[in-house]
Amino acid sequence: MVFSNSQRWLHVFAVLTTAVTLALIGLGGLVTSHGVGMSVPDWPTTYGYNMFFFPISKWIGGIFYEHTHRLVATLSGTMVVALTRWVGGSASRKPLAIVGAVETAFGVLFLFLARQTGEPRWSGAGHFLCGIGGVVLLAALVWIRNEPALRPIPTLTWITFYVVQFQGLLGGLRVVLFKDQIGIFHAALAQIFLALLCAISLMTSGWWKKTEIRNQLSLSIKSINALRFLRTACIATTVLIFLQLLLGATMRHQHAGLAIPDFPLAYGRVVPVLDENSIATYNQNRIEIIETNPITAAQIVLQLLHRAAAGLILIGVIFCGWRWWRVLDKAVPRWPAFVWPVLIALQIILGAATIWSNKAADIATAHVVTGAVSLALGTMLCIILTRALVFQKPDLATAEAPGDESKSPYPQGQFAMEPQRSIK
Repeated sequence: MVFSNSQRWLHVFAVLTTAVTLALIGLGGLVTSHGVGMSVPDWPTTYGYNMFFFPISKWIGGIFYEHTHRLVATLSGTMVVALTRWVGGSASRKPLAIVGAVETAFGVLFLFLARQTGEPRWSGAGHFLCGIGGVVLLAALVWIRNEPALRPIPTLTWITFYVVQFQGLLGGLRVVLFKDQIGIFHAALAQIFLALLCAISLMTSGWWKKTEIRNQLSLSIKSINALRFLRTACIATTVLIFLQLLLGATMRHQHAGLAIPDFPLAYGRVVPVLDENSIATYNQNRIEIIETNPITAAQIVLQLLHRAAAGLILIGVIFCGWRWWRVLDKAVPRWPAFVWPVLIALQIILGAATIWSNKAADIATAHVVTGAVSLALGTMLCIILTRALVFQKPDLATAEAPGDESKSPYPQGQFAMEPQRSIK
């Protein structure tokens, strides 16, 4: 299969969209770490200005972080719309036109309701839907004949298309409704959004295309079971990372600062005391001056769970890296076996540094970004292992007997594994 220039540029654009989204998550981390999420109290306008014409001279303090976050979010969403049109080929024009028309119609309806009821929340949603609907309609009008990408890339791209729009709506509702709970879902959905884009970037790569034309390889049942076990371990570890990021988002959006101010101990103990008098003492001795919400016993428990989960994740990624090295053939990149544990170790160090630095914004944001990259890498590893299993066809008649690898009739250098190696 020839990897054409068009396919190569599609992959480059997908990677660029992923990079912009990662930068967006970093900016979101800065907004939360600095506690400036409500520096711009209106949406989608900025202090009454059209978002794109807000004077640069007014980009000061927390406004800078929040307004920049909105601009990069708009860029990311627009790039996803373009990616959907590109991946879907000419056949994507009609559904994009329908979606754009529906969104614009609802936007006009919400603007009408805002005018009739005097409720500004309807107005914000109306402007948002009209804006994104117009972008989608513009993408549908682009008259370029191109073939759609191979499955399941178009399906993943459409899912990403809807996720990014819902994500933008959640971000706006977080402002107009002033609900911290929405911020938690907003942060969690951002991680899913990045993972989807990483999957699309992987599947549009030249390496992915090359593996499509490799011969299928029959393996022993023992070897396939080892591959399946590795995939299960990677999926479990990746899910645990996502839950860990959700715990972190929950703690950040409670705006209570550091529920436990020391590390590796907790208030000088392995397990801190959580009675009412102790909690009152913890709050009296706080040194934070920007967080106003008091610490609760539940928040301390959440942070203890966060620390325990970090240890479990580190064990999980080390185990997956070790098995990745033993089970997979050299045709599959070996670097994930080292990078994933290194990322988690760095994540733990940054988490400790966040506590030791009294939640310094740059360190806390690096902690958030590293966690997002770790989740994205785990997602890609799970996809690669699933693909490896799809390529395999167990042959009960000719598969080598366990412990007798010398009789293996299969050649080396194929896609997934070395069948003549004993898998322990």
